Amino acid sequence: MKFRLLHALVCAAAVGASACAAAQGAYPSQPVRLIVPFAPGGSTDVLARAVAEGMRKELGQSVVVENRAGAGGLLGTEAVARAEPDGYTLGMATVSTMAVNPLLYGTRRVDPATQLKPVAQVATVPVVWMVNPSFPAQDFAQFLAELRANPGKYSYGSPGVGSLGHLNLAAMNASLKVEVLHVPYRGMGPALTAAVGGEVQVQQDQYASAQSLIKAGKLRAIAVSAPARLAGMPELPTMQELGYPQLNALGQTWFGLVAPAGTPDAVVQQLNQAVARALADPGLVQRLATLGAQPDTGSPQAFAERIAGTLAANRKIIETAGIKLDE
Repeated sequence: MKFRLLHALVCAAAVGASACAAAQGAYPSQPVRLIVPFAPGGSTDVLARAVAEGMRKELGQSVVVENRAGAGGLLGTEAVARAEPDGYTLGMATVSTMAVNPLLYGTRRVDPATQLKPVAQVATVPVVWMVNPSFPAQDFAQFLAELRANPGKYSYGSPGVGSLGHLNLAAMNASLKVEVLHVPYRGMGPALTAAVGGEVQVQQDQYASAQSLIKAGKLRAIAVSAPARLAGMPELPTMQELGYPQLNALGQTWFGLVAPAGTPDAVVQQLNQAVARALADPGLVQRLATLGAQPDTGSPQAFAERIAGTLAANRKIIETAGIKLDE
């Protein structure tokens, strides 16, 4: 009894109670909360719930998804940053929350480098570049030629000012040396409706939600931002193949898990391994495939590097395009 008490005191003094518990194999001893900073039913929410189920099997504890939508993902991300760093609160991280919002919310923002701790990347979702069927181009070469011949004639619908779609348009204009006008909408749904109706002529969206519109002939796909050609649309070239690696990288939407800064490394490693094992399950891989998502995991450090790289690329786009967001 005295030895166990002495061991506990030494452990707590040396590395903190939570880290000590993790080192003794006590973690997790209760359900883990996974905060999704967007509303239920969206791609981030659906992906989070699929991964949470896989992690539950690996951790032996429930992973409870909690939606905290608002301010483009800022409210939920703030909740994660302010939570106890004990491994029992995680957050779903996206390109928007990690590499767009920190650049646009000046006085009210969450710094991923100091307030959050990367746990694991989860998946990457390809983005398809599309045009309205009335647009006079059948492929990317014709698309590019038409835009260059008619600067300012065509428009692009985004989910809003400062959205990832807005940044992708700015990057497209700069990379392709074209002038496509930006039309912001209140969300991706209205933006897609505008593209289908011809209010805007150029659009891009995640493959999962775009494929039904493409197959129905309501929008025409001309290229995809993805690591490789899509199995469901093998005729579609990637932006990498077409000679635009920046658009290929920026257009891919990635998702991952983060924890509050200060979460013990031992706990983060345990969570990272649980994610990796979950993503190795063929059943989960198939579920992700229905979302157009490709499993894409690695070490916490690799995820931190991807966040930093995307943040740097987006900072350049925002500064060059002069994008600002009223808080």
